[in-house]
Amino acid sequence: MRVVLTGGGSGGHLFPLIAVSRSLEKMESQSEFLFLGPKGQLEKKIMNDNQIRIKYVASGKARRYFSFKYIIDIFKLPLGIIQSLWHLLWFMPDAVFSKGGHAAIPVVVAAWIYRIPILTHESDSVPGVANRVIGKFSDRIAISYNRARRYFVEGKLLLTGNPVIEEINQGSKEAFIEKVGLTESRPIMLVIGGSQGAQNINIAIARFLPKLLKHVQVVHQTGEKNYEETIRMAREVGVKEGRGGYFPFTFFNTKDLSNAYSAADIVISRAGANSISEIASNKKPVILIPLPTAANNHQSMNAYELVEAGGAVALEENNLVENIFLQNIEKILHEEGFADKLIKNIEKFYHFDAADKIAKGLKDITS
Repeated sequence: MRVVLTGGGSGGHLFPLIAVSRSLEKMESQSEFLFLGPKGQLEKKIMNDNQIRIKYVASGKARRYFSFKYIIDIFKLPLGIIQSLWHLLWFMPDAVFSKGGHAAIPVVVAAWIYRIPILTHESDSVPGVANRVIGKFSDRIAISYNRARRYFVEGKLLLTGNPVIEEINQGSKEAFIEKVGLTESRPIMLVIGGSQGAQNINIAIARFLPKLLKHVQVVHQTGEKNYEETIRMAREVGVKEGRGGYFPFTFFNTKDLSNAYSAADIVISRAGANSISEIASNKKPVILIPLPTAANNHQSMNAYELVEAGGAVALEENNLVENIFLQNIEKILHEEGFADKLIKNIEKFYHFDAADKIAKGLKDITS
């Protein structure tokens, strides 16, 4: 099979593309893939690391605020469609797998013009505007949450869960502890803000460090652009990176992230669907801090689904105060049975066969 992969802008869009491409390769060993999407460093790195060819296309950006860049975006969408038509003509795939978002719209429209079968995956319980549009052009729509059903045509839907790359839950705790210089005698808290970090979480963690480090060691993925500012804030409260149990990193590659998950006793995370699935696959208790500006409030809705199922603790970013944060960490680490309950319930949000179901769906729409 020849398949075009599209989406982009974050690891939450890109890593599921990789997971599905790997599953399809197991089913069809001679499969070929082409990534069509925005020109970004993350896209380049992830696709190159997985030996997937890349062609870039222009796309507008969905903003929830006024910007004069909308004027430029008006021209980016038709340009992106023309570019997509050209690349699709030369590659002419059997199917397109869209992870959605504004970056996928020109590719999906071009594929629809050529009548190339399209399968779209919606990770969140509430789809964004882009995926609601893309869904109208798609032959099949895979969803992760039943709550998303109301936004699409029922006959197109396939409940799959969210695909994660298979090695994400195969990490080594011992390797991570040795590499970072952690100790096994104190609990380890992993803080992740998505592939690009989360500055408001970084600010809170840095501010809480003096008291936080009395309870746990902190492994902190800050995001590359936020790293220097975060360690500066930590130093202002008397904590130096690499000492006293505080270990900040700009970004984890897949191997390091899987090892970090394995070592963690508790995880602090945004509520993106991909992060939730990775945490669920590693069976870790989590405190979710949803991004308040996420499109359609989808991160808060994702967190609500988990809290309702008893699989997570959720704290609003606007109410992220030290005493409440520490109380919840203490509860997870020391209240008998509480962490076990969270782990048991979050496991339901890990669908080990999600990538295989989507790969089979791609095969089905081409037959």
